[in-house]
Amino acid sequence: MTSSLFAFMLGFLLDMIIGDPHWLYHPVQLLGRLITILETFLRRLLPKTKSGELAGGIFLVIIAAVISTGIPALILIAAGSIHPMLRFVLETVMCYQLLATKALKDESNKVYLQLEQGNLEGGRAAVSMIVGRDTQKLDEAGITRAAVETIAENTSDGVIAPMLFMVIGGAAFGWFYKSVNTMDSMVGYKNEAYLYFGRAAAKLDDILNYLPARLSAGLMIAASYFMKMRMEHAWKIYRRDRHNHASPNSGQTEAVMAGALGIRLGGDAWYFGTLYKKKTIGDELRSIEYRDIKKANKLLYGTAILAMILFSTAKAAFIL
Repeated sequence: MTSSLFAFMLGFLLDMIIGDPHWLYHPVQLLGRLITILETFLRRLLPKTKSGELAGGIFLVIIAAVISTGIPALILIAAGSIHPMLRFVLETVMCYQLLATKALKDESNKVYLQLEQGNLEGGRAAVSMIVGRDTQKLDEAGITRAAVETIAENTSDGVIAPMLFMVIGGAAFGWFYKSVNTMDSMVGYKNEAYLYFGRAAAKLDDILNYLPARLSAGLMIAASYFMKMRMEHAWKIYRRDRHNHASPNSGQTEAVMAGALGIRLGGDAWYFGTLYKKKTIGDELRSIEYRDIKKANKLLYGTAILAMILFSTAKAAFIL
């Protein structure tokens, strides 16, 4: 357990410093290919009915989760039988690959740089790489809002949640979470193609993120104090607007982000050519501006560091 704790801590530092090099093939890409292959196979195997697609989605979740958790676990067991240091190195790499702190900052900063240069088309293209909504007609405020919202949401999904699962059950448990979260991002849509097939992945993702999302919100509120942001307003908006989102979890961190920055998030958005009516989150104490992307990333990093301190201390206390 001590080795697992140090692997977790070192993996976190590697993610903060290095991020995801584009030249390095990421295991999540393999996970994505596995999900695509399984989806194709299950859709061919099962009837194209409501019950058939629901069953297919359940089988997808079970098979992908078992493979994604089992392979890392077996690799670590085999490595440990050879030498404890080999297991430590491999688990460190796995923990590092599960986190997306610097990657989230880097990708959102690409949006910031385009808007700083006044390049709306470039900003739309850059933000389209990190959000699921239609971006072709977004103005500067819409582009910025989309980027800030995805930073807020992924503070939980891409950073705090995998950290929590890793500190509880090691890297293999972290990959269990990652498999479900990736499935949700690929098939968890409420459209004609995935309304039934993606339901199991979406529901399980909601369950797994219930505690991490609320923990992330609390840590973000605390971080807003250290980052000299609007902590009291973040708390106010969190209590008032955290349920103003279609997801039971995403609104938790988006509400804190809106309050800490003093801006309004949410509102109507287009997805796959369809307009979805959405409630707003936060008060417009000032107009949103592209510099808010930098501020959101500052809060992301503060929250991640607080989580590392809290989780590492808790696990060390448990070991002792």
